[in-house]
Amino acid sequence: MDAPARRSRLAPLILATMASQSLLVVLAPTLVAIGSDLAASDGAVGQARSVTAVAAIAASVTITAQIGRLGVRRVLRLGAVLAMLASAWVAAAPTLPAFLAAHGAVGVAVACLLTAGFAGVSAFPAEHRGWALGYVAGANALAWIVVNPLVGMLTDWLSWRVAHAVPAVIALAALVASRNAAPVTGAASRLRLSAILADGSARRWLMAELAAFGAWAALLTFVGAYFIGRLGVSEGAAGWLLACGAAAYFAASTHSRRVLGDVARRRLVALSALTMAALMAVQFATRSVWMGLVVFCLIGLAAGIRTPASSGLGLEQLPGHPGAMMGARTAVTQLGYLFGAVIGGALITVAGYAAFGLVLAVGMATSAGLILRVEEGSHPRAPA
Repeated sequence: MDAPARRSRLAPLILATMASQSLLVVLAPTLVAIGSDLAASDGAVGQARSVTAVAAIAASVTITAQIGRLGVRRVLRLGAVLAMLASAWVAAAPTLPAFLAAHGAVGVAVACLLTAGFAGVSAFPAEHRGWALGYVAGANALAWIVVNPLVGMLTDWLSWRVAHAVPAVIALAALVASRNAAPVTGAASRLRLSAILADGSARRWLMAELAAFGAWAALLTFVGAYFIGRLGVSEGAAGWLLACGAAAYFAASTHSRRVLGDVARRRLVALSALTMAALMAVQFATRSVWMGLVVFCLIGLAAGIRTPASSGLGLEQLPGHPGAMMGARTAVTQLGYLFGAVIGGALITVAGYAAFGLVLAVGMATSAGLILRVEEGSHPRAPA
């Protein structure tokens, strides 16, 4: 496969993943404006993220069982259409209940787009799969780098309702590009989540992703508040600090395979997770803004290595069912995001940031331990 063909096939997967993350990122810069417009507290508006996560988890279970029959391209298109409709619903919401209800549709769109984005990588030849995974994983960071400031500016200049056109436009681009998505070969039979969990190696990989994304989500949820509340930076400056970490993540995810070469994937995932564990403990103990920024960027680099490498390891589980494995991944990552935000907030309130950082470190170390028990390479699939 030549370079232009690879890029053409990769574009819809990047756009799908970026659109899924944009649907989540758009809430952060618009939250205060939404609360003011709908006469609701910031905490009440923030519940939209929980509604999205629950809906995405539920939808992912169905997608896991059906994606083999529907195909990745069809799931991507369904997600893109749902994303546009959901964005319009959110933007038109006249009340808080309507706003929260619209995020149920957002969650289904996220599940479709995120699953299709990662599952579509399995259509690439093995020698190009690591390269493709790096860019698909990096698309998550692009949403933080590009969408976050754009949404913030539109909210300031026009309104939060207009700002919700940003994820809709990215979803439209994914829909248009979907014609170039390569069909994924594999079984068309249904594979339920219970069948995946019955396979020991696949189950350990999913549990490792759950632990890792729980810690990662908690970090992303509260590190901005730590910079502002404990290190005394302004909200505007905190946004740039978070963008620096996202840029580090993108750089690592798109270049790590070129630098690290053929390092065993399982060891690479475990080592990067342990690196994140050590850095997370330091992140919430530092009292220097510059030290905090350096540590956060290093965490971004390690996460940018871990995510595509771990996703590649997941695609090796249960040969013939890449879509089902990525559907299950979407479910556990969203569950990790939900648990990480809820438990993290309670932990900070009760024990403080230092203890919070230590718990995150334990979570990442647990993920590393589980990954070392995952089989690398193909092994017999679970029963359909």
